[in-house]
Amino acid sequence: MRSETLSPSFSNSPWIRVAPHLFSLAILRTRSREIVHWSVTETPTATWVVQQLREAFPFDEAGRVSRYLVFDRDTIFSAGVVAAVASMALEPTRTSYQSPWQNGVAERFVGTVRRELLDHAIVLDDRHRRRLLSEYLAYYHDDRTHLGVEKDAPLVRPVERRPAGAADIHAQRRVGGLHHRYSWSAAA
Repeated sequence: MRSETLSPSFSNSPWIRVAPHLFSLAILRTRSREIVHWSVTETPTATWVVQQLREAFPFDEAGRVSRYLVFDRDTIFSAGVVAAVASMALEPTRTSYQSPWQNGVAERFVGTVRRELLDHAIVLDDRHRRRLLSEYLAYYHDDRTHLGVEKDAPLVRPVERRPAGAADIHAQRRVGGLHHRYSWSAAA
């Protein structure tokens, strides 16, 4: 399993209050689309990124499950971040200049969060964004299907068969009703 690739990805969004932007960092496994770790800050620094990597992979676990960490040319991924990644037994790999398709899974995740969550919500502050992202990631991991993982969710969910006889479909609200999961139940 050491051939798994990890991708850190940044996104920012406008928010109401004092600061103009909040930045999110998500580290995901490219094969399974699972988000390993995420965090939010007003002012991202290289030191903060290194700390997030340590929190994502405690006890030198990164090198046992993954081989590469692919990141873009953002200046936040400085020499200190590269050294920290190498010390975790991961091979740091940068994408080419202006080539977001080389880290397509991470870029697609950022776009998905924007389209499916942030375009529909007004983020009030750091705590609100954390709550929204937490609810969305639970939906993303448990309910949302992905073509890249054979139309399954990152955390595999069982196939639900239609019960024999009359059956109803029940919608289960996710992310405050923005998304839903549907399930069968026997009709009364």
